[in-house]
Amino acid sequence: MGSMIAPVKGTRDFYPEDMFVRSWLYQKIREVSQLFGYLEFDAPFLERIDLYAAKSGEELVREQAFVFQDRGGDAITLRPELTPSLARMIAQRQKQLVFPQRWWSFGPFWRYERPQKGRTREFFQWNVDLLGADSPASDAELLAICASFFKLVGLQADQVQVRVNSRHLMDRVIAEIGIDSQKKQSVFQLIDKRDKLSMDSWHSLAIENDINETQFDLLVKALADKNLWKKSDELVSVFDMLSQMDLAEYVSFDPQVIRGLDYYTGIVFEARDISKDGRAILGGGHYGNLVSDVGGDPLPGVGFAMGDVMMRLVLEKYGCLPEFQNTTASVLVTVFDQELLPKSLQLAGQIRAGGIKCVCMTEVSKLVKQFKYADRIGVPLVIVMGPEEVAKDEVTVKDLVTRSQENVTRENLIDYLAIKLAQSSA
Repeated sequence: MGSMIAPVKGTRDFYPEDMFVRSWLYQKIREVSQLFGYLEFDAPFLERIDLYAAKSGEELVREQAFVFQDRGGDAITLRPELTPSLARMIAQRQKQLVFPQRWWSFGPFWRYERPQKGRTREFFQWNVDLLGADSPASDAELLAICASFFKLVGLQADQVQVRVNSRHLMDRVIAEIGIDSQKKQSVFQLIDKRDKLSMDSWHSLAIENDINETQFDLLVKALADKNLWKKSDELVSVFDMLSQMDLAEYVSFDPQVIRGLDYYTGIVFEARDISKDGRAILGGGHYGNLVSDVGGDPLPGVGFAMGDVMMRLVLEKYGCLPEFQNTTASVLVTVFDQELLPKSLQLAGQIRAGGIKCVCMTEVSKLVKQFKYADRIGVPLVIVMGPEEVAKDEVTVKDLVTRSQENVTRENLIDYLAIKLAQSSA
C-alpha cells in the first residue's frame, strides 16, 4: 500500500460534520443579508494580480497572494479578497446600476499565510457592501448587520463586541498632537500594533518612527480617553442610530481599531471575542472611493468581511454550534429479503415523491441489524414491509423515539408520516 497523500498545507477537509456547520453558517449569513434587503453575488476565484496592485496594499500582493503564470504568461492569482473584484464589477456597470446597491457574498479565498489558530490559507468569507452611500446611517446599517448576525447565531453582547473607530477622528488626533501628516500611515501602523507589544517595546517603536516624548505621551492619553468618540460627529450619529435599532449593546468605541487596508477613509470597525482571544472575527469600514482605480467614477460605500475559521472557533467556544445530524432523512425503509428489495425501493420512491426525506437499505441483512443502523444514524421512523404487509398492501411503521409501532395502509402512508414527523418536530 502506497503512502497517504496529505492535503495541501493550510487547507481543510470538510467531513460531513464540518460541512454541516459550513452550510448552517451560510444559511444564517443568507438569512441576515436578506433581512436587510441585500442581493447575493459572486466574482471569479481567479483574477489578474494587477487588480490587487491598485487597491489592496503592497503586503497583500507581494507576500500573501497565491500567484502563478498561466500558459499565456499572464500573472494570475487565487483571489485573496473580494473588494477589488467587486470594484471591477461595479465599474463595468456603473452607468446602468441604481445606487445605493446592497450586495453580499459567501465563498472561498486564498492567502499564502502562516497557518495558525484562527488562520488558514484557504478560507470562506462573508462579504457585505453598501455601495454609493456616504452617510453615518449607511455605516450604522453595516454595524447593525454584524450585530443582528451575532444575535441570530446566539452570541451575546458580553461575548463578542464590534469595536468602532473613525479615521477622520484619528487624523484630527494626530494633527492636534503635532505629528506631521506625512507620518500618518506609520502612526496608524503604530496604533494598530499597540495590543501586540509591551509598553516598552511600543514606546521604542514610536521613537524609531520619529515621535518625540511629548507627542508619545499625548498619543497614550488620547488612546486611553473613553470619551474621545464624542469629538466625532459621525460616531455620535452612528451610536445614536444603533440605539434606535436596539443593537447598540453589541457595538463599542475603540481608538486602537485602525484596519490595515489602504482604501478605508472614514469609519473602521472589527469584531472580536470580548476576551480578545484570537484574531478579529470580522473587519470593515467606510471607503470614499471604490472604483476609480479600476476605471470607474469615484464611488463611496461601506462594507465588511467575516472569515469562517475564526467565526467557527468563537461559536464553538460559546456553545452556539448546531448539533450534527448524521443523516438528512426522517424515514428508513428496511429490506425484508432479496426478493422484496424491489418493493422496498418502490416504497422509498413513493415516500420521496411525497416530499419526505428517506433512506432505503440497499444491502440485505437481518432486520435487527438494519434497526441498529437506523438508531446509529438517528432516523426517527423505520418502515418494515414483509410478505404479510405486502399481502395486505400495508406497512409497519416503527417509531424509534417512542419505541411504538403501527400498521398503516400504503394509501394513507404519506399523510401518516407527515403528521407523525410534524408532531415530533413540534
